[in-house]
Amino acid sequence: MYQGSCLCGAVTLKVLGTIDAIIHCHCSKCRKSSGTAYATNGFVNSKDMLIKTGQESIHHYETAPGKKRHFCKVCASPIFSSNEQAPDRLRLRLGILDTEITERPVSHNFVSSRASWDDLDADLPRYDGYEPGRGK
Repeated sequence: MYQGSCLCGAVTLKVLGTIDAIIHCHCSKCRKSSGTAYATNGFVNSKDMLIKTGQESIHHYETAPGKKRHFCKVCASPIFSSNEQAPDRLRLRLGILDTEITERPVSHNFVSSRASWDDLDADLPRYDGYEPGRGK
């Protein structure tokens, strides 16, 4: 079981099943929706995802007929996407999860659309907190 919440905590959720087909999506829609180089998404069965609190805070934006991106109306955190052609599956934004997951990403998708500054093979230093010298 996995638990998640939006940035402000208005929406909390529980995923009872597994997360399948986890990918890093570099398409322009995911980049714009997340404000980052890519969005990490995984599929869950709709019957396995329960909104514990904040159902009234979830709004959506229809990106194409029948395709909706659901987000918290308070803090704008992306939560999941739905597709009327596959109502039994939801595409969950994995950054929403508060618990560790056992599944792992399987690919980077739409890399031809990636941000020009995103170097997938970058050999950048890694830190547990802010980079040295950064003012708080």
